[in-house]
Formats: sequence, C-alpha cells, structure tokens
Amino acid sequence: MRIAFVSANREKLPDAVIPLGVLSVVGSIPKHHKTTLIDLCFERYPIRALQDSLRKLEPEVVAVGMRNIQNADYTGIDDQLSYYAQIISSVREVSSAPIVLGGSGFSVMPRELTKRLKPDYGISGEGEEAFPLLLEALEAGGKGLDKVGNLHRLVDGEVESNPPPPNFFNLQNMPRLDRTLLDPRYYERYGIESIQTKRGCPLQCAYCTYPIIEGRSGRARDPVSVVDEMFEALEVHPEVHHFFVVDSVFNLPRTHAKDVCRELIARHWQLPWSCYANPLGFDTEMAELAKAAGCTGMEIGSDSGCDHVLKNLRKGFTTDHILRMHEICESTGIKDCHTFILGTQGETLDDVDRSVEFIVSLDPFAAIIMVWVDDYEALDPALRRQRISFRRQIEKRLFELKDEFPYWVIPSLGINFSRGLFRRIRRQGFHGPLWEHLRAPLPSPE
Repeated sequence: MRIAFVSANREKLPDAVIPLGVLSVVGSIPKHHKTTLIDLCFERYPIRALQDSLRKLEPEVVAVGMRNIQNADYTGIDDQLSYYAQIISSVREVSSAPIVLGGSGFSVMPRELTKRLKPDYGISGEGEEAFPLLLEALEAGGKGLDKVGNLHRLVDGEVESNPPPPNFFNLQNMPRLDRTLLDPRYYERYGIESIQTKRGCPLQCAYCTYPIIEGRSGRARDPVSVVDEMFEALEVHPEVHHFFVVDSVFNLPRTHAKDVCRELIARHWQLPWSCYANPLGFDTEMAELAKAAGCTGMEIGSDSGCDHVLKNLRKGFTTDHILRMHEICESTGIKDCHTFILGTQGETLDDVDRSVEFIVSLDPFAAIIMVWVDDYEALDPALRRQRISFRRQIEKRLFELKDEFPYWVIPSLGINFSRGLFRRIRRQGFHGPLWEHLRAPLPSPE
C-alpha cells in the first residue's frame, strides 16, 4: 500500500520540533508498503502543499500526526482544532483514501476528537504496533479491526473504541529512525536534534497527559542504543549544535539517567544537551554526571510555589525539594529553568501571589510562567468562559512585574517569547533552548 504520513505540526515557537513519533511509526511499517512523509512545518501554504503532494502520490492511506491541542503560549486551542479539521477536509477534497489520525495531541482525548474531527480511524497512544495491524486489516477488507489496540472510529454517529493492547511497545524493538526524511530547515534554522531515552511516567501529576500517551510503567532503552542513535544522528546532520532529551522526566528513574550519562562520558560525547527534570530523586551525583556528560540546562516542572497547591496537583514534592534542586544545579554549573503553571483548578489569587513571591526568592537562572488552560476548553465553550476572567486577572498581575524580572518568560503575554527575540538570539550564534541565553547581552531590536 502507498501510505502518506502527514506531520501537521507547524508550531515553531520557540523552536520547530523534530517529529520523532511520526518517524518511529514510519520506521515500523513493513517494507512491502511504500511510505512518504509530508511535513507541513515550514510550508508557507500548508493546505496547498498537502493537496499537491497527495495528488502526486495517490496514497491508499493517509496518516495524520497531531502533536498538540494547544500551541506553545497556551492561547490557540480553537485555532489548533480548526486547523486539524481543515487538514482532514482538505485531504478528502483530493483523495478517497481512509484517514488515520494519531499522535500525542489526539491521544489526550481520542474519543472526543474522533467525534469532532471525524477521521476514518484514530489510534491513541503508541502507533508502532497498532498502525501496522490497522494496515493488515485494511488490506483484508476490514477483517481484524477488532485486534488493533486503541483504535477509535465512528459507527452510526457514535465512537467505538477498542481496548488498549495487553502490553506497551517494547522499546528494545524501536526502529532505527530515518532522519534523512526530515526537512533540512529543522537543522539549518534551529540546529537542535531530539532523542528519547525512555517512555512512560510513574508520576501522578493531576494535569499531565504523558501517562495517558505513554503509560505509567517506565520503559527504558538500552543506554548504549541511545548513545548510538545520537552519534548516528550527528553523522546524518553534522550541522546539529544541541541535543534535547524529550523524555517526560529524564532523571527518573535515577539509575537509567545516570547510566545514559556514564555512557556519554565513556564515549567522549562533546555536544551540549538539555532535558526535562524533576526535583524528586534529584541528587548531586545526578547533576555532576549530567554536567560531565555535556548537559547545559534542565527544564524543571516546579509548577507552584505553594505546598498545598503542589499537593493538590499530586506533584509528590514540596517547595523545599525545588529549592534543593536549584541549589544543586547552581553549585554544579547547570542552568535551571523552572516552569510554573498558575491558576490551576482550586487556586486563588492569593496562591498566585505566593507563587510569584516564591519564584522571586528562588531566583533561578530562568523561569517560564504559564497561565493554566484546560485542554477540554477546546471542546467546552462554557468552561472556557468560566475560566477566562481568572486568567486575565493573573496575566494583569504578571504584566505589572515584567520589568522587575527580566529573565522570566511569560508566553501568553509575549514576554521574552517572540519570533523577533528568538531570531536575535540565533543571529548571535546561540543554540539550544533559548531560555539558556536570556542573560547574554543581545543587540536591541531592529
């Protein structure tokens, strides 16, 4: 069968993100199929580019990857869903091939999005095993659809969903990713490569979608295989300047993270890298190993400066843990960027003020401050109306502080979060997560 994979994500703030998930599913397709990747990230006219490609390819299946429901500044939920609806309708205009929707964004609310966007099929969670099974069923005229784990489809206007597979994908069987398929602009413009060392997150954070997408059982890749892939990626794209570890939390479990660092050290890895990290289980040895292995920065989901809010969010740590992690990073020479999410369910303006005071006292290298938006607001206008007033109050307070704290990033207000700023940082020759360079002297805006 001829299969067109569509990487539909167009988010480029602060950086365009390499579609690792799509590449992994492409690499899992049996060789007798013909696969083509259509990446819309850099297309000026994405719908036209998509339709032109489909007319030439005449695919028998169109697989659309949906990375996000929200954009990076938490302001564009409606736009995102409207965009994916347009993608699906534009495919139908030029092709009668069945449309399969998947990806991390779809996996957050697969039944609701199946009903809203009406693909022929949807696959939530991991696709490396489910998608080949779906292809087998389609080749058999629909026989075997019941064996495809986490398959969703509309039947007489209602969503039918298959149960999940009995086991998660074995990461030791992860296919070799063909990075030659990627648009060279990921590397020419951003110079950042991505790597995944494990899947699954055992944490219980109230709002987090990672366990929905990857499960709660941590599944680690062999550290040798991880570092092999990093070196192989550099051979394909030697212009890469920085790696980012996309694990939901790199430092958990500690043994695996430390083993990856030791493997990088043993093989004399030279390129800088950064990762997501968590105050739980973070210790000086972890920081020292990461630093010796080339780590330059960690993005830490601290979320709140109030212990009772952290408890409500089921974070599993307290503000003392956050303070300790900052001290370890600072003493080790690793830049720490703490992400806070203000206005979550049950928070008050007093809680917001206390969190702001905590961020001031913490004084991390950088802080990213988000104002909470529930994913389900995309499907529930009443919920969105209910919460928008509170968000505006929070944003007003943050705006009043913008000049006092120049190293805070507030995406929804465009503070230290704009195309112009990011272009200036890159023109100065800086690479990697752009928050790492906020304290560097930069030229004034043109």
